[in-house]
Amino acid sequence: MVSDTPPQKSPKRRLSDGRSRWRHGLGIIPLAFFCVFFVLPLVTIFARSFSGDDLGTGGDWFSVLTNTRYWKVAWFSLWQAVLSTLLTLVIALPGAYVFARFSFPGKSLLRTLMTVAFVLPPVVVGAAFLTLLESHGPVSQLLTWAFGPVDWQHSIWAILVAHMFFNYSVVVRTVGGYWANLNRDLEDAARGLGSSRARTFWRITLPQLRPALSAATVLVFLFTFTSFGVIMLLGGPTYANFEVEIFRQATQSLNLSVASVLALIQMATVASLVVVCGRINKVSGHVSKLVGYTDSGLRPRGIGQKLFVACNLLVVLALICGPMSMLLIRALSTPQGLSFSSFTSLLSTPDNGALYTPPIVAVRNSLIFASIATAISVICGLAGAVYLSRASSGNIGDRPRPGRLLRGLRRGLETLLTLPLGTSAVTLGFGYLILISSLELDSSSSVFLIPAAQALIGTPLVVRSILPVMNSIDNNLRHVASSLGASRWRTWREVDFALTARALWAGAALAFAASLGEFGATLFIARAETPTLPTAIFRLLARPGTVNYSQAMALSCILMLITAITIWSIERFRSTALGDF
Repeated sequence: MVSDTPPQKSPKRRLSDGRSRWRHGLGIIPLAFFCVFFVLPLVTIFARSFSGDDLGTGGDWFSVLTNTRYWKVAWFSLWQAVLSTLLTLVIALPGAYVFARFSFPGKSLLRTLMTVAFVLPPVVVGAAFLTLLESHGPVSQLLTWAFGPVDWQHSIWAILVAHMFFNYSVVVRTVGGYWANLNRDLEDAARGLGSSRARTFWRITLPQLRPALSAATVLVFLFTFTSFGVIMLLGGPTYANFEVEIFRQATQSLNLSVASVLALIQMATVASLVVVCGRINKVSGHVSKLVGYTDSGLRPRGIGQKLFVACNLLVVLALICGPMSMLLIRALSTPQGLSFSSFTSLLSTPDNGALYTPPIVAVRNSLIFASIATAISVICGLAGAVYLSRASSGNIGDRPRPGRLLRGLRRGLETLLTLPLGTSAVTLGFGYLILISSLELDSSSSVFLIPAAQALIGTPLVVRSILPVMNSIDNNLRHVASSLGASRWRTWREVDFALTARALWAGAALAFAASLGEFGATLFIARAETPTLPTAIFRLLARPGTVNYSQAMALSCILMLITAITIWSIERFRSTALGDF
């Protein structure tokens, strides 16, 4: 006798079917957000580049490609990025070794300061170096005595050192974190067979470091190639890369078509470089066996090791702490001595000020915008990570291998969620400017775009923070919770969320810091009545006057302090997972 009762699904099957339906729905949240606020502005730039005065003839493209001025801009963008990358590697690789292999007092504090330097807004870094290289300052006078009279504030050397300040942490934490996890058995065996330290490093250690070294090199190059705030403030009228030229064409010359062409050329260049670097890494990459992450380095022994560590710590203090310390000293300095008058002046707007509102309002605006952007980043990032974790090809517990279509959707969404990290913020802000003009929106609408632009940077940071943790969760834990009667929501809360809470906090804090300091896109869309901290600092520095300059230094210190507190919270609660950056 055949029963008409359909077969009952097992608890595991019911859990899997139920979870798959709502997880697919979660993937729509970040996809829709990125299509509207990331893809659409880039599409408007592409359309604008072919809709200039010579409609349909490519006249703007021809004028750009045949103008020697833009070729000089392209050449400067390339060679300064290459030189900045090489100098950063030379300076930072010894530091990566020190932080990977040695233990010394203040190590955690210095790592936090390096991370603060990396996430500081470019406009703050530019202000710090402007202060450090003031014509009447000791550093500028010493350089003038050694090399002759030069405008050090607006020189190529100021740009290169500022880029090293930014990217020192990238190399130290990316390469150093990988270096700390390398299995040292091969090095010990080589040293035991009589190999020198230099030969051991060149033949054994360096090949093992190639994946991390390649990743750090690509990151530093992309950051310096698309640098905006540093070159804008320190380059003066002499130096301009793609970012600065796009901004000048769009806001000063009001030539939106030429700016669109330059933006597309830059995007194509960056995309080509990423593809080439990815091919090189895939061909030459070598994944070494890693051990569990530990932070228990050895104390330096002998005069050689102590001197090596001391020299690298002096480099950190001079390169990282020097500019930030000078920024604070300059904010407190007055003709009458040290005073908080620069900070108290933020409460009022002088008659000849660069802002329409008291500068302290910029602090409130930045905190509000960054909080909204962080909330958006957490929602989109968490939804995207949950979807990607179930669409991954890994097999943890009894997780089934997904089909080809599902893997393709996963790769597409994962790529889309990563693209803003490699896309110029200036290009994105310019796309918003064109979009507002094309849709004939009211200028007040631009205020609502600020947290959206900031969230585009924060969302990939949240995804990258929690996705590895979600992928490592054993699916059997969910099955056990379901078999014990837990609902789908309670299973996610007690298993997935509980195990990813620390990583989510770190990602949210990092997104908040990045949103707080976003400058390139915000500069295009922020109104004069609603400045953020970076845009307020830039406008104050662009106007002459002692009061404007003092207020810019005070705002820079406030922004630096908020960023430092945020990064400290990440360091305080960060997970001890494999890796360090």
